[in-house]
Amino acid sequence: MADALILQNVRITRNEALLVAINHSIAAGEVLTVMGPSGVGKSTLLSYVAGTLAPDFEASGMVCLGATDITALPPARRGIGILFQDDLLFPHLSVGSNLAFGLGSGGTRADRRRRIDDALCEIGLKGYANRDPATLSGGQKARVALMRMLLSQPRALLLDEAFSGLDASLRHHIRTLVFDWARRMALPVLMVTHDLEDAEAAGGPVERLATANLSV
Repeated sequence: MADALILQNVRITRNEALLVAINHSIAAGEVLTVMGPSGVGKSTLLSYVAGTLAPDFEASGMVCLGATDITALPPARRGIGILFQDDLLFPHLSVGSNLAFGLGSGGTRADRRRRIDDALCEIGLKGYANRDPATLSGGQKARVALMRMLLSQPRALLLDEAFSGLDASLRHHIRTLVFDWARRMALPVLMVTHDLEDAEAAGGPVERLATANLSV
């Protein structure tokens, strides 16, 4: 059975001002949307879950994947994938090499190439392994970034305004691709956004952070 992502009594403050207070269990394949204006603390919450919270914040509460408490684990050991608004592909690597980074080490060269080719077929980019990322469209870059993250076999997914830089038609396509993958792979998803359409497309529960106490 796939694991839930559990945010147990999570509270984040800075300079004694409360920014985030949340207590929620995100089931496998479910999307929890956290909404609010810029500066309210949405990305700060993701940083805490990912293990990259800046030292000028104070946080309490547990982050668990199923029965495993990952609160104190370093980011690389948490098993959490994250997608940002920017694709963040490595410009000095080919498309195939970017995907290979998601695979990590291990496996024969032939096996790794097969997995990369299969992954490119899955996102409609067959034959793109040797392409320079600079030659890709915005939607193609978004698909490669998504697949690179999925190849790392995360146990949960964080979305940090991941669709906000895309035009309307492309936004719908990439959003559908991400949510379909999450359901298929039974990944709990924590998404922060200021866009109501993203929340409606996710179809899950919504938490609203209403007051921007500080710029975060």
